[in-house]
Amino acid sequence: MPQSEMGQICLKYQGVAGWALANDGEHGGIGDFAVGGQGTAEIDSGVVPVAGGNGARLTTTNEADHCIAIGTTNAFSPALNGPLVFEARVQFNNLATKEAYVGFSDIPIDTVSIQTDIAHGGTTTVTNTASDFCGFLLSAEFTDTDDWHLIHNGGATAASSVTSTDVDGTSYGVSDAVAGQWQVLRVEIDPSGDARWYVDGELVKSVTAACSTTVKLGAIAAVEAKGAAVEEMDLSYAVFRANRDWTV
Repeated sequence: MPQSEMGQICLKYQGVAGWALANDGEHGGIGDFAVGGQGTAEIDSGVVPVAGGNGARLTTTNEADHCIAIGTTNAFSPALNGPLVFEARVQFNNLATKEAYVGFSDIPIDTVSIQTDIAHGGTTTVTNTASDFCGFLLSAEFTDTDDWHLIHNGGATAASSVTSTDVDGTSYGVSDAVAGQWQVLRVEIDPSGDARWYVDGELVKSVTAACSTTVKLGAIAAVEAKGAAVEEMDLSYAVFRANRDWTV
C-alpha cells in the first residue's frame, strides 16, 4: 500500500473564530471541527469569540438539556487509528445548572445531548448511556458539582463505576473546576483500548482495555443546560490527533 509523510491526522481549533447560528437546525464547521449538539435546532445557541482573542464561548439555549458541542465525525477506531488523542483547554463562567463532557464517544455530534446520549451525573450516581465513551464529565446535578469525573465504557475492562465517588477526580488528585480558571483536559486511547486521562499536563488515571478497539469514536467537547438558563463553556483551543490507516 503506497504511503507518504501524511501518516498523522491532526485537527485543530485555535479559538479565534466563531460560529453564530442564525437558522433553526443549522450546522457548520469551526477550525477543523464540526459544530453540533441538540441545541443547534434553535436560533440562539452557538459558538462566539471571547473578547481578547483567548478562545471561543460555547453557548446553549435557555432550555433544559439543550447542548452545544464541537468535535469530529465518528470515524476513528483505536485499532486502526490509535493512539487517539483529544486535548482541550476549558473554563466556565460558573458551575451552576450545567453539564459538560470532554473526551470521546460513539455518538454522532449533530444532535448529541450529553445526558440523553453519552452519560449523566445525578447526586452520587453516574448513568452510562452510550455503549462506548471515554472522557471527563462534570455536572451541577452531582453532589460534588465542581468535580470532573473520569469515566469510560465499552472495553474488556468493566465500565467505570456508576458510584460517582469512585470516579471523582478528587480521588485521583485532580483539582476542582473553578469558575474563571482554565484547565487543560486530555484523553488518550491506545490501539489496545488502554486509556489515560491527563489534567494540566499531569497523568491522573490509566485503565487497561477501557475502550473497544474496533468501535468508531469521535472527539467531543460539549456543554449542556440543566435548567432554564443559558450556559457557557469557554474553549481556548482543541486538538485531535490520530494515525492514518494505510491498510485499506
